[in-house]
Amino acid sequence: MNILIKGAEVLLPDMSVKPQDIMVQDDKITALGDLQENFIPDKIINAREMLAIPGLVNAHTHASMTLLRSYADDMALEDWLSQKIWPIEDAMREDDLYWGAALAAVEMIKSGTTAFADMYGPYMREVAKVVAESGLRGVLARGIVAVAPGCMEKLADSVSIYKEYHGAAEGRITVMLSPHSLYTCPPDFIEKLAAEAGKIGAEVHIHMAETITETENCLKEYGKRPFPHVEATGLFAQGTLAAHCVHLDDEDFRIIKKYNIRVAHCPGSNMKLGSGVAPVPRMLKENICVGLGTDGASSNNNLDMLEEVRLVALLHKVHDLDPLAVSAAEAIKMGTQGGAEAVGLQDVGKIAVGYKADIVLISRKNAPWHPRHNPLSQLVYSGSSNDVDTVLVNGQILMEGRRLTTLDEEKIYFEAERCVERLLRHS
Repeated sequence: MNILIKGAEVLLPDMSVKPQDIMVQDDKITALGDLQENFIPDKIINAREMLAIPGLVNAHTHASMTLLRSYADDMALEDWLSQKIWPIEDAMREDDLYWGAALAAVEMIKSGTTAFADMYGPYMREVAKVVAESGLRGVLARGIVAVAPGCMEKLADSVSIYKEYHGAAEGRITVMLSPHSLYTCPPDFIEKLAAEAGKIGAEVHIHMAETITETENCLKEYGKRPFPHVEATGLFAQGTLAAHCVHLDDEDFRIIKKYNIRVAHCPGSNMKLGSGVAPVPRMLKENICVGLGTDGASSNNNLDMLEEVRLVALLHKVHDLDPLAVSAAEAIKMGTQGGAEAVGLQDVGKIAVGYKADIVLISRKNAPWHPRHNPLSQLVYSGSSNDVDTVLVNGQILMEGRRLTTLDEEKIYFEAERCVERLLRHS
């Protein structure tokens, strides 16, 4: 399908904003600016009064945890997991994962997210179904808790998911392998997972250095901090997306740069769980790839990536006592280009010729967009996800005029509530 997006203000890869028409053919952006003579659009989108940005990329989440939104709050991470989250997750069935992911898809599309990296437990095939049906782009990984029984069967299932779904849904699904964390996976299991990832060519997604307790326990049990400990297993040789990376020293930075580890920074979740503040300004200065993630909707408690963009800009200013710590341009770049690179996506994250047509149109009609001094600053500091009007992924329109085109929003709300009622009865 040929689409002409006409009259938009466009956020370009250099973070400048210019009026441009955008020409989309099939799944790609084929031209910006003047209409090509041989380009005949099947559809014209009038984007006057709109800002066109690359689709936001959620670099770390647990999509089906939407079912546990506000179920357990104001707790330390270790207690939150062991006392509340893991017990109720044990009661989850296949349809819970499906409807939880569908609820996440509604929220992500309506807030301008076009791609997400998901790590969760069993039934990841259900999440893959939602990705295929919704039109979103998904980087999926079954997170394995290896201290529980059947870890080798879970690893075998993860490899099967990779073989079944990697490259599926017109290339919108990619698959990683995932040891949940070093505190849920002993080193011998991580070594086995790393070997399997190497055999099939999969990258890995893992929680790293999220809390002080994690670091202290790793030192106590293994005599090393988290990054040197996991480095010894060979996992980082596979290409790694590391979520959180809050508590780092110089040696950790050396390891991250040595293996080109990509970081998923989750400011909202880290703040809510009291985990600490990741050294993101230093990461950026040392050219480490940093994307942004919401984490799960049970520890955030939403999947609003524009909120994360704002938080990353504000959090580091106040933490470093430096208003220049993270600029608006750096924040939105982490939410788009940086996120795409972090989760391993090619030709995604920019509005540029040859890139995938993952485009979000944001209405500038509402009060926070007036007066129009600086559209990039307004996007980060004053706009909101409620301004998202139209969303395209792979050249397909997933929402137009705030109306979803691929998902039945009301049915998903109903089914999600039904799943939660059963979970609460049986957990």
